[in-house]
Amino acid sequence: MELKEFNNQVHPSPDYPSPYSSQDSLRLRTVPAQDTSAVQFDWASPPEDAEDSNEPQNLRELPLHMSLKRAVWQVQQMKVPVVSSSWNIKRSKTFHRFCEVAKYILSYFVLWKRGIQRIGGHFGGGVQSYFLFLRFLVILNFLSSLLIAAFVLIPSIVFRSMNFNSTIALTVNRTDVETCLQYNPKPDALMVFFTYFLDLVSGTGFMEYSYLFYGYYNNSMIESNGFSYNIPLAYLLTAAFYFLFCLICMIIRMGVSARLVIVTGGGAAGGYSMLVFTGWDHGLQGDRATKLKQNNLRHRLQVDLEEERLKKRAASLTLGQTVSLYALRVFLNLIVLILIGATFYGIAEATQFSQSRKTTGFVGLLLQYLPSMVITASNFVVPLLCDKIALLEKYSPSTTVILALLRAVFLRLVSLGVLLYTLWEQITCKGEINSENCTPCNYYYDQYKCWETRVGQEMYKLTLFDFLITIATLILVEFPRRIVVDHCSCKLTQWVGRQEFLVAPNVLALVYSQTVVWTGALFCPLLPFINTIKFIFFYYCKKITLFHNCQPATRNFRSTTSNFFFLLVLLFGWMLSSVVLLYSVAKIHPSYGCGPFRFYPAMWEVVPGAVEMLSSTSKEFLFYIGSQKFSIPLFIFSCVLLCYVSALTSVHGKSVALLKSQCKLEQRDKQFLVRQLEELNATMQKLQREPQQPQRETEPFYHTATQWHQHTNYAFDPHEDPKPY
Repeated sequence: MELKEFNNQVHPSPDYPSPYSSQDSLRLRTVPAQDTSAVQFDWASPPEDAEDSNEPQNLRELPLHMSLKRAVWQVQQMKVPVVSSSWNIKRSKTFHRFCEVAKYILSYFVLWKRGIQRIGGHFGGGVQSYFLFLRFLVILNFLSSLLIAAFVLIPSIVFRSMNFNSTIALTVNRTDVETCLQYNPKPDALMVFFTYFLDLVSGTGFMEYSYLFYGYYNNSMIESNGFSYNIPLAYLLTAAFYFLFCLICMIIRMGVSARLVIVTGGGAAGGYSMLVFTGWDHGLQGDRATKLKQNNLRHRLQVDLEEERLKKRAASLTLGQTVSLYALRVFLNLIVLILIGATFYGIAEATQFSQSRKTTGFVGLLLQYLPSMVITASNFVVPLLCDKIALLEKYSPSTTVILALLRAVFLRLVSLGVLLYTLWEQITCKGEINSENCTPCNYYYDQYKCWETRVGQEMYKLTLFDFLITIATLILVEFPRRIVVDHCSCKLTQWVGRQEFLVAPNVLALVYSQTVVWTGALFCPLLPFINTIKFIFFYYCKKITLFHNCQPATRNFRSTTSNFFFLLVLLFGWMLSSVVLLYSVAKIHPSYGCGPFRFYPAMWEVVPGAVEMLSSTSKEFLFYIGSQKFSIPLFIFSCVLLCYVSALTSVHGKSVALLKSQCKLEQRDKQFLVRQLEELNATMQKLQREPQQPQRETEPFYHTATQWHQHTNYAFDPHEDPKPY
């Protein structure tokens, strides 16, 4: 109120009403005649974009000269109440300063913050999204490793060191399954170094009977002085919470990405003007990165024009041409399906051949890695062939990229599913438990004495082989290619050029690796920790090859939609791993000679046995949670919550649409002002060209408005509406 009173004393308000008191649009206002020599400032009027007039104005944002800003600042200092305590002001300033210092200190603990910022500055947000996704997976695997170590690994180590081997009572007749209890994977005491290396790479020998795999853990339950710990129950529940924790983290991150996609309108480019005026990345550094970004923008414009050309061409096709085009696409899709089917058949045959042969030495190592080699080779060759075939289908560039990615996702995830299905068929004798090979152990004991460890070994070899292939590609392919391209000036090498850093295939490789870890986490508890180390090496290897060997791809995803798409693919991998977990826990009989679930008909049977040992109150509570009295209200509450979230999303969408419409109206107002300025400029230039005449008719009408005490007399304003724009 002090600003308003000061303004009234300096410039008293006129007795007549002002037309500027209304909140009409700019197009309905007229231009009054004012004395431009005097500077006027409305001390009480808030900024146009302020929602609350009581909020203080930011003097740095006001278009005023320094003397007037100094006067306004002095007036604002008079508004500070005298009775206010200086201690409160100091406390608020200290608190804000403490928050800033805390944020600054915590920024140093963000993993790879400066490195990822540097990558984004040199190569843009598309490549940066890959490293952000990699950091998310590193943190996820590290936290999962802590969870498994806290509830499974450390208790097992402590109980073994303290000789607490109180096993659970047998629930089966030992004499009937005497042959199934024989399992002794301990190697000999004297071994050569080459044998140690083979065991380390293949997961056999001393690696097989260690904390790395399922078979080393005992079915023990410790009870001492009122303390009890059930290792089988902790093993199963930890695996379940591990999957649940990963799902919650993915949903939270997908929610953030989906919110960004909704706000940005689905990641649409918004026309050529959006790409031209707002498509530049101002964080780029260096001439090379600038030229690459310019080429990227030019290519995106070419892609948009190509899509428009293909749409017009598709609309102008005749009936015969349309039929021939769709026939060509159907034929090419059949070829792609044949390639993928042949890949799946090759993976199944390689798995059966590898599992049926028992060979030692280097040849045995190659046989053990045969499924991994076939899967890796198929994931490299088949997507390349599918990309070449997709070019012949004559889709738009964006549709071509999306279709190639979907085929690559299907190939990677289903190839892993084929490997697991082949293993399950051999373990369960193709579902015939009463067959000769599966009696009396209810699984193929002669070939799989501890089938859980064998499955964990396959996942361990897939993880290790993927890491070795990445290192070998970096050393043997990418560095020599860069050296040849930089030091050879022939046309072939210049045509090949440096390797492009393709974001989509690299992210899909991370999704595949994480899916392998989820699949083998039940049978290899330390696999998340191994994958954490692997992804850390991936970060430094990809960073080195990015800055020294690669260049950004000319075709890339939009950063908003690509993040959500990659998380969605990761969710599909989680679902595949969850199916494997549920099938292994509920259907397949555990091994008799190894693991914490020996002598149980199924892994899930440990949960009812643990519930029976609880008190009556705890059992009644658990039974109530599983009953219809609790599940039906929970389902209704979930439906109501889902409807509320859906309505809230709709309201937010309408708010975004309203804000966009307001932005359009503001753009129209700016266009109107620009046209008014152009007309005024044209009028002034016309008056300057014409000779000065004494008649008042030659002057503009709004210059005849008189003033009273330096205030415009609005009674002389014209009443004509401005010209429509």
